[in-house]
Amino acid sequence: MLEITATICIPDAELTERFIRAPGPGGQNVNKVATAVQLRFNVLRSPALPDEVRRRLRGLAGRRLDQEGNLTIEAHRFRTRERNREDARERLAELIRQAAQRPKTRIASRPTRASKERRLAAKSRRSRLKQTRSARSDED
Repeated sequence: MLEITATICIPDAELTERFIRAPGPGGQNVNKVATAVQLRFNVLRSPALPDEVRRRLRGLAGRRLDQEGNLTIEAHRFRTRERNREDARERLAELIRQAAQRPKTRIASRPTRASKERRLAAKSRRSRLKQTRSARSDED
């Protein structure tokens, strides 16, 4: 059981792990031992996820989500299967935690009177500067 938040828990039966050979340097060990893990979780068919979390997770997952709704996370930072397995599970949990947070609604604001005045003053200063430039070029 992968516990994400107080209300969201994913049963181990919904997670599929496959151990593969890790890419990159590692000497002879990298050719013999499959230490990297490929963790799969079906976002679309999981009853553990609320609809709004599922919708936000689809946006956050990006290219890690395929057409069938499988979210794939590969972990190969560590040399052992166990640590890579924990790393992949923690990355999945963190991604779902991000999706579980409701984004803040934007409150439209208006510029203050002082900021409008500062903007207009800066525009007029810039205008005067350009006018003085053109006046000098006429005299030459």
